[in-house]
Amino acid sequence: MFDEWRRRRAIQRIKPGDGRALKRFRWWQLLTRSLFSLPVDGSAGRPVVYAVDVNHLKSNENGDTEAHLYRDGLRHPRARLPAVFPVEGGEIEVETSSFGIRRCHFVTADGIEQQLVPDPRSAEGRRARLDREHPALSRWIGTLAVVLVAVPLLFVVPQTLEAISRFPALADRFGVFESPVEAPGWLTIALTISAVVGSTERALRLRYNRWLDPVAS
Repeated sequence: MFDEWRRRRAIQRIKPGDGRALKRFRWWQLLTRSLFSLPVDGSAGRPVVYAVDVNHLKSNENGDTEAHLYRDGLRHPRARLPAVFPVEGGEIEVETSSFGIRRCHFVTADGIEQQLVPDPRSAEGRRARLDREHPALSRWIGTLAVVLVAVPLLFVVPQTLEAISRFPALADRFGVFESPVEAPGWLTIALTISAVVGSTERALRLRYNRWLDPVAS
């Protein structure tokens, strides 16, 4: 959940929408757009369907990526990410990483969280369907994604420590840490691709861990 300071800042960034109708998700938007929705109980006693639309390649006038909130198919508020939208019964929190959606949850006034449902045509929706229809395969892919992210970290951490230890003040007092890992250029490229693939797969399931996914923050 957002802490109180970040929540207030996010709410202050909300701008009014223009009432435009929500556009249908198209197959060519798989890598550039995320669309989530969720029905909630409205104040008039009937369900209200909220949708969150994020175009990862489209920026506003300030160069920032925005989340657009739709109510019953019509665009209402929009806000720079990370975003918090007050709605009936709680708030919708949206946050992204370098690889996709990191968080898209409805949080009630009591603090109960519920993830919004991805559009079945989106990349997140297709990944969710794989999880429902082939849970064993889904778990295997999820485990592989963790490995693809964790292994590059094992190479990056020692090299980062060596670079930090070379600062004169630290080197004079503690000496220079020599990394036991020397990755050739081809291995560095392979590890980078591995981290990107693993992080992207985790983002499709809205998985994030501050220790495992620091590059995605």
